[in-house]
Amino acid sequence: MDTIPIVAPRDTNTATLWRNPRVDRSAAYAPDRFGYDAVAEAAKAQRIISAWSGYAPTPLHRLPAAARALGLRALAIKDEGGRFGLGSFKALGAPYAIHRLLADKGLDPARTTVACITDGNHGRALAWGARLLGCRSVVYIPRGVSPARIDAIAAQGAEVVRVDRAYDDALDTLRADAAREGWEIVSDLAYPGYEAIPRACMAGYAVMAEEIVAARTAPPTHILIQGGCGGFAAAILAAFWARFGAARPHLTVIEPARAACLMEAAQAGEPVRVSGDLETLMGGLACGTVSLAAWPVLRDGVDAYLILPEAAIAPAMRALARPDAGDPAIVAGETGAAGFAALTLLAARPDLAARIGLGPDSDVLTFVCEGATDPERYRDLTAA
Repeated sequence: MDTIPIVAPRDTNTATLWRNPRVDRSAAYAPDRFGYDAVAEAAKAQRIISAWSGYAPTPLHRLPAAARALGLRALAIKDEGGRFGLGSFKALGAPYAIHRLLADKGLDPARTTVACITDGNHGRALAWGARLLGCRSVVYIPRGVSPARIDAIAAQGAEVVRVDRAYDDALDTLRADAAREGWEIVSDLAYPGYEAIPRACMAGYAVMAEEIVAARTAPPTHILIQGGCGGFAAAILAAFWARFGAARPHLTVIEPARAACLMEAAQAGEPVRVSGDLETLMGGLACGTVSLAAWPVLRDGVDAYLILPEAAIAPAMRALARPDAGDPAIVAGETGAAGFAALTLLAARPDLAARIGLGPDSDVLTFVCEGATDPERYRDLTAA
């Protein structure tokens, strides 16, 4: 990220859909081009993670009533709120990356300190994984992270360091401190010279795809997925692309206007860095730079990007908490509700839905990637 061009954040908070002209859906998944063998890495991660105490596949909820209301044939939601008791899908990434770090470098856990920068979920997962595997952990917290999320990280045994800077700028602080102290950075954001660990995080995230495939008889027609730095979206995209080729689901990435680093990169044709404070209710998506480990897969495989207005989040959280008759109630945090919020928006905007082929024949998959990781804020946002 040292030489990545800087762009200004978008000055609009209206829904914006952009189709990626680079996509060739007939092209096969190419591990050599992407530097990541999606099938092999996911299988390796699943063997390790499934052996950890407390592992179980997270629910894949079917929501027939919501599907009818949204004009879809079917809707499924992968609910990561209960993953290892940590509240989010991040429990698959950092802990597995720590395992790979220790194994690949032959490190003594008792002499190893792992560190990261986080908006909440990644740091909590890193602290838990460090404790599981016998390491010390240090977690840097950028501006804007809620006290409840900070407390949850500290409760897992991490040393917490607050940095009064935006996420990407705070990462620069962490990198300097880690180099001085001899810490091992464990991040899912890859930058020049640092890609192996983020790829290990992606492999951990791909366990979700393995669970989804095992729970279904056929792939969905569409996936709507949260953006962030791109590792999550790239892991799921790569897993489905490698397995199903041209028959893979149409994939749309969801981003907030002030941190739309993936769309900005796709439109520029190269990684860029979004300036500004990256402030968004969807705190888990407050990233200004695409992960370089994820970028090649996203560049060539994402079908579309959707800017999601902030005002769409709280109604989606309430709708999931109090669903139509017959559908399961789902606890979705601010970032976790983004996929369902996007579907609700698209149902009200048939002009946008038509551009991604979303309609009555669509079988859609989306993710509640986090539960109520800030319980007080969740109560406020879901209050009737």
